[in-house]
Amino acid sequence: MTAIGRLPASLTLVGAGKMGGAMLAGWLEAGLDPRAVTILDPAPSGAIAALCAERGIALNPADPALAAVMVLGIKPQGLEAAAVALSPLVGPGTLVLSILAGKTIADLKARLPGARAVVRAMPNLPASVGRGATGAVASAEVTAEQRAVAEALLSAAGLTEWLDAEAQIDAVTAVSGSGPAYVFLLVEALAEAGVAAGLAPEVAARLARATVTGSGALLEASPEDAAQLRRNVTSPGGTTAAALDVLMREDGLGRLMGEAVAAAKRRAGELSG
Repeated sequence: MTAIGRLPASLTLVGAGKMGGAMLAGWLEAGLDPRAVTILDPAPSGAIAALCAERGIALNPADPALAAVMVLGIKPQGLEAAAVALSPLVGPGTLVLSILAGKTIADLKARLPGARAVVRAMPNLPASVGRGATGAVASAEVTAEQRAVAEALLSAAGLTEWLDAEAQIDAVTAVSGSGPAYVFLLVEALAEAGVAAGLAPEVAARLARATVTGSGALLEASPEDAAQLRRNVTSPGGTTAAALDVLMREDGLGRLMGEAVAAAKRRAGELSG
């Protein structure tokens, strides 16, 4: 995490499921005082309950206080029911940081009338291992200090990119939000192709998995972009070139990925509407 000094004096986490719990772990590792954290979750996991007991984190207190930062990590469909209890905890100076898919800044302000400063963020599944990619957008009321706090919190989960407009969240959802599934499908398809080429299924699966994870590590470590790394692997007239002739043809991977991202973006817009 960047900017340790920007961590909030008090934070209320609403919903400590897989994503919320993973973000909490990152915040604590970065130096957030456990005594500054309150968790509101009607059905906390055993692991969260044990963590709270061990670290002195307040779990479902009878009279929770107004928070400097409220992070919304519940399921989107649970917002309306939870809003009644949450509204008294949100004041004009509270930063509301939402990772609720499909819930716009206008939705959040309507459900939490006291909210002024709202950051809407879209993390992805690798955030659960600190390697996520998050797109975020801030309402006009978010101050520079609050934005720095939001960035510090989001950066515990990996890369954070600030967007110019809320409408771009749907594109983030389509590219990085859904993107891990595309990568996992690539591993499946590569393994299946390996089996068709004569490999044992377990060998093909291991090779496909290691190839994708290793390529990702190389991409992260190299100063070169993906296109150049692809060229580095490709010898003219070689085996990789023969495969890329298929993948890069007009109806190949580029077109399919474009159609996939467009479909995901369209569906994200429908769900937000």
